Amino acid sequence: MQVLHTLLLAVQILSALTMIGLILLQHGKGADMGAAFGSGASGSLFGATGSANFLSRTTAVLATVFFICTLGLAWAGNYRGADSGSVLERATVVSPAAQPAASAPAGQVPGAPAAAPASAPAATAPAAPAAPAASGAAQVPGK
Repeated sequence: MQVLHTLLLAVQILSALTMIGLILLQHGKGADMGAAFGSGASGSLFGATGSANFLSRTTAVLATVFFICTLGLAWAGNYRGADSGSVLERATVVSPAAQPAASAPAGQVPGAPAAAPASAPAATAPAAPAAPAASGAAQVPGK
């Protein structure tokens, strides 16, 4: 998977740099008017209109390659292989040898006090404190 990611990244960088160069080589819209009146366009390699067609078509092809590489990189960045999972699944698991010998019953938190057996009488809850007097004055506990 890493090889595919590296290959896509290299092709994307090369296509981007080449596309920048081709765009800078192309004539602007105003340059075509000067070529129409014969200002040196006859000496070009591709003819009067051949270079514009060649450069624009090559730029379009490179833009398509760039776009496909971008989609491929997005897919490769979000691809999850069989060995990858969530962070919780990849967390270190304590080996059975490192666990304490006496295991707690199900639902019991290690280190918490043991629960009373079911046959023991239920302890009574402490009595609630008395409500303050309705006199409106706040009561201060005694010293």
